[in-house]
Amino acid sequence: MTPLKPYLLRAVYEWIVDNVQTPYLLVDAEAEGVQIPQTFVKDGKIILNIRPQAVQGLALEDDAVYFSARFGGKPMQVYVPMSAVLALYALENGKGMVFDQEEDSDEPPSTPPEPPTPEPPPRKRPVLTVVK
Repeated sequence: MTPLKPYLLRAVYEWIVDNVQTPYLLVDAEAEGVQIPQTFVKDGKIILNIRPQAVQGLALEDDAVYFSARFGGKPMQVYVPMSAVLALYALENGKGMVFDQEEDSDEPPSTPPEPPTPEPPPRKRPVLTVVK
């Protein structure tokens, strides 16, 4: 199956914007393939304001989020692989979604072990009774 994360990201983004809130994207700045302004990284993470008025050409694709924006007055192209997206939430009230990093692994989820089959009870000889 295709990953669920991009679908949830798009839905939460639309919900935040429809409710006239400011969508903030929390990104793992140290993840492979991330292209962001490093001067704004704190503790290995960065929060990006992705409201429609703050970015140009926003694309929430299946494999990545990318757009262009200004940082400190300088234009920059931002590229965030989907695996680096940690959360999407509204600035005003903190409502949104935190994403599970384990979901991004390419390995299929392990199947739970089958429960042991109980042994059937020993069979007794049938008993007939007289019914009047």
